[in-house]
Amino acid sequence: MKTITTCVHDIIRHQPFLDDAIARDIINFSGLAEDIQPQVEKEMRKPVKQGSIIMALRRYAPHRTKINMQHLRELGDIVVRSGITEYTFLNSNTIIANKARLLDAVKDQTGVYLNYSSNYQESNILVSSSLTNLVEDCFRSERRVSIKEELSSITIALPKNSSQFVGLYFYLFKLLAYEGIPIFEMISTSNYFALFLEEEYVNQTFLLINEIKK
Repeated sequence: MKTITTCVHDIIRHQPFLDDAIARDIINFSGLAEDIQPQVEKEMRKPVKQGSIIMALRRYAPHRTKINMQHLRELGDIVVRSGITEYTFLNSNTIIANKARLLDAVKDQTGVYLNYSSNYQESNILVSSSLTNLVEDCFRSERRVSIKEELSSITIALPKNSSQFVGLYFYLFKLLAYEGIPIFEMISTSNYFALFLEEEYVNQTFLLINEIKK
């Protein structure tokens, strides 16, 4: 049977920002109890006193993960690129062949951007806007799910052995979320990761990441 304590703890565990604030002891339990009371009552299906929620919060043991800020300061060069368009297509038995056509058509072009990724259901293509006519031609027989134009990318060189650093991406995404910056897409490799954003957020994001490095 679900108790108020387990209900409150489940709510906190699914909200990393709250968990982080509690771990740092910078949150007002009375205010938080008032804020989550409607959600607790909805899940418990009965009225719940704020005092009971406060007691449950005091029993909560947050997961304390120490982020090494030095790793963040070791982020490398930042490269900004504008004029990117994203396509998403449903997968089909012809989409790989059409991808090959696209790659063959751009193999001798310099200064253009192209990234292709896929999962079981869809294929995603990020390209320089100068290549949109070519993409439309190569994939004209495919079913397009969406298209997003006028994106910009911020590519960041990762520190050596970054895959072993705890909290690297969490800290970056938390910072951007606090500033109200939506991430449209993200791509990462062993040594680089790229954020794709609407152009209006690029300058702000660049300044924030640069501040981290300092």
